[in-house]
Amino acid sequence: MARGRGHGNNAPQKSRRGEKSRRGPTPGSNKVVLFGKHAVRSALDNPRRRFIRLMATQKALAELGPLPEDIKVGRNVDIMDVRDLSMFVPHDAVHQGVVLECHPLDDVHLLDICETSSDRSVILVLDQVTDPHNVGAILRSAAAFGADAIVTQDRNSAPESGTLAKSSSGGLEVVPWAQVVNLARALDVIADAGYWRIGLDGTADLELADALPTGKLCLVLGAEGRGLRPNTAQHCDTLAKLPMTGKVESLNVSNAAAVSLYVAMQRKS
Repeated sequence: MARGRGHGNNAPQKSRRGEKSRRGPTPGSNKVVLFGKHAVRSALDNPRRRFIRLMATQKALAELGPLPEDIKVGRNVDIMDVRDLSMFVPHDAVHQGVVLECHPLDDVHLLDICETSSDRSVILVLDQVTDPHNVGAILRSAAAFGADAIVTQDRNSAPESGTLAKSSSGGLEVVPWAQVVNLARALDVIADAGYWRIGLDGTADLELADALPTGKLCLVLGAEGRGLRPNTAQHCDTLAKLPMTGKVESLNVSNAAAVSLYVAMQRKS
């Protein structure tokens, strides 16, 4: 297992700026459909969002509050019936009378995140977490606990979507999200930027609180069920576990992320 790189003085190589996100629901798609009052309001308040069309019931539109200048009734706001709105969202989605078509958020470069980080920076790396509800919940926790960013692979991971946005409760709009081509290479970039990389593993000997560094921290969490892939674990500086009573075998990855971020917040310096 690679160790000791997290606090090195190696300068990040500019050629690694290619580790950038590839945002959006599917390759080649240029539209994301968001739904639910909180998710849509958060998107409307995000200056980085580019809007296409807002669809809402008259009641929901009034409850939504002031609209950005580039969203206007009669131009790109359609008043619709609740049943008509259901055609634009997944069959089991709770849209609360409001649906927003918009462009995916712009690419976020991992190296840019690393270069602007502070000594107390925390990054979450997700290893092939595919459930949009889990990624959304992790973004929500990342926003609540002040994480600087999340990093995922652009394949075999949940993409930006309405379901993910609703689960994030606004976290998608405020937490930078870098989607990279190669997760192992991204972990090398993170290490070169001075982060100590801790992989969460229930079989580890060390508990997370005892493994925390005083400086920059990168928490690496594995997929639902199988956990970290071997190659991902090998690109961590150490592995650690959450304190458990043994009454349950493991936590859901989004719960594990929330607990890990809370533990990380307790660092003294």
